Amino acid sequence: MSWDGDALAEQMEEVFERQQAVADARAQRHSSTPEERARSAQFQSLRVSRSRLMEQLKLATHPSHRIVLERALQSINDQMAEDETAS
Repeated sequence: MSWDGDALAEQMEEVFERQQAVADARAQRHSSTPEERARSAQFQSLRVSRSRLMEQLKLATHPSHRIVLERALQSINDQMAEDETAS
């Protein structure tokens, strides 16, 4: 399992930008519901986790450690994409 860092980073950045645009639009309306605030908090948590994993992946040299990090990053990627389609 190889990691195409540039493609994955670009894909995740696009997801982040779309989520951020939705969050900004809600903030401008000043009508966020508790569910929207919870979803936003979850997204921010995923974003922080993704950032940490990407940093760890940059430094990881052992193949099995990289595989674990890649799987975790893919899981976060999937969850962010799922959250995007749900909103």
